[in-house]
Amino acid sequence: MISLSRRRRAETPPPMGPVDLAYFRAARGVPLPTGFLFGFRGAPPPLDALRARVGGRGRRLPVLHHRIATHRPVVERADRFTVEEHVHEAELPDGGGMAEAGRLMLDRPLPSDGRPPWEVWLFHGPGDGYALCYRGDHTLQDGAGAAHTARFLLGDHPAGGPAGRRPAWPTPIGAADALGDMLSAYRPPRDPLPQAFTVRPAGRSGMCVADAPMARLRAIGRAAGGTVNDVYLAALAHAFRSWHLKTTGTPPPPLPVAMPMSVRAPGEELLPGNHMIMTRLLLPTDEGSPAGALERVIAWTGEIRRTRRRDATRLLLAAGPAAVGAAVGVRMVNGRRIAGPVSGMDLGGPLVHGGDTAVSAGMFTGLAGGVLCYTSLTGYHGTARLTLVHDLALRGVDALTEHWLSALDQLDDLRPSPR
Repeated sequence: MISLSRRRRAETPPPMGPVDLAYFRAARGVPLPTGFLFGFRGAPPPLDALRARVGGRGRRLPVLHHRIATHRPVVERADRFTVEEHVHEAELPDGGGMAEAGRLMLDRPLPSDGRPPWEVWLFHGPGDGYALCYRGDHTLQDGAGAAHTARFLLGDHPAGGPAGRRPAWPTPIGAADALGDMLSAYRPPRDPLPQAFTVRPAGRSGMCVADAPMARLRAIGRAAGGTVNDVYLAALAHAFRSWHLKTTGTPPPPLPVAMPMSVRAPGEELLPGNHMIMTRLLLPTDEGSPAGALERVIAWTGEIRRTRRRDATRLLLAAGPAAVGAAVGVRMVNGRRIAGPVSGMDLGGPLVHGGDTAVSAGMFTGLAGGVLCYTSLTGYHGTARLTLVHDLALRGVDALTEHWLSALDQLDDLRPSPR
């Protein structure tokens, strides 16, 4: 039995920031899973070897030694546990894949019995392959932090992951836009949700994925003067439009969503907490073509970058009490105002475990606050993976991944051929 409790003198538990508190309130104090799944070819490693690696490296990660107090928004130490309680294995059924593993990770509760809320899983299958998963509580860690934690715990040579972002001063327009965004949380919603999103949540989640070559998204973005993230969002807008038309027979208005944006600086890769902000976005689902959607997305994200609204929101949240920032966040990001978060992340270079290089990777997060879906684009080793987590009340939304791939085809057809 490997214990993780014998460590140097305990650090002081970190205080909860405004985004941490917002997630705590949205999830009603229940650990909200967020993490990464890595797929491999070949024979899986022995469970004991995986436990030995996680046990040895986990001693150095503060986020693995903290939890949220029961029914109270306070971070407390949680050292008395063993690695056998947190590192598990399971067999994926025939026909199951990353989506099936993801559904298991969404359905299974994280530890909440006094132990810290994190786990590592080894999945056998499907076929001649295996998967490794790290997942933790979103109240304690954002997606970028989870990515660095997963690479540190699982990689033969812990390195890589999302790049840190150096802070900057916003422009006056960026500051005004960020303040207006936050104040809008206390006004009635200006942009109603489309008809298909006005259903009552079922409280159970599904998950599906789709892959596309990263080079393809880069080429489409470069030809249009945009980024990979712009292409992802434009294709997603057209995919939601196609699904809504098929489901309801009516074209949707613009779809309100929230876009997470990391504010982790270099050197903060493994810090506990949510070092991120959310900014509101209207996906152009009213646009009839993917090309038109891409043009509008590029204009919006370009304005966000030019005015440095990300930094403006970061400074506004840091300037006030955490409880006030959390209240704004909960009012902005909930199922009455948005369809869900739309996230994107570049995981960097390949992850190697026991000499095997992961051939795929995807990020996932559970649903909270009444939102009905969550999408992410994970860039890894030349592949862009779209992950959709959705409430089962959304009828036929599994088709969204195929609609997204179809939108990419249409955007690719419009790209000028290389001479």
